[in-house]
Amino acid sequence: MKMALSINVAQAIVLLVAATLLGVSQAKTVVVGGDEKWRSGFNYTEWAFQNNPLYINDKLVFKYEPPSASSSAVDVYWMPDLYSYMTCDFSRAKLLADATKGSDEGFTVALDQWRPYYFACGQSDGLDCKHGMKFFAVPWPRWFK
Repeated sequence: MKMALSINVAQAIVLLVAATLLGVSQAKTVVVGGDEKWRSGFNYTEWAFQNNPLYINDKLVFKYEPPSASSSAVDVYWMPDLYSYMTCDFSRAKLLADATKGSDEGFTVALDQWRPYYFACGQSDGLDCKHGMKFFAVPWPRWFK
């Protein structure tokens, strides 16, 4: 009887490891805003709902034009909590990418935990954020599909 139990536990461990590896290999990379990229004047909340679900180990890529005479500067902040996100309060926010980091391949953020991630643009004293240049993502475990 002990031998059968040991084999079942071993099989379960192998299946768990295989499922974990399979889940990691299925991670996707998503450009924030799609073809619109990360820019002011775009509804990222709507975009985020259309591009769900996101899963743990997926990656978000923020691509945006560097500041120029024809485009305003944008950046990417990680907001620490829902209140900061809702009120566009950047006092405890962390700058992830300044105005120059979004060109070429863009700036990548790995969604490596099952928790909410809040992102916003802090340019124009938070005015871009207040006008909708923000979104949140909650990546799910792959087994939740």
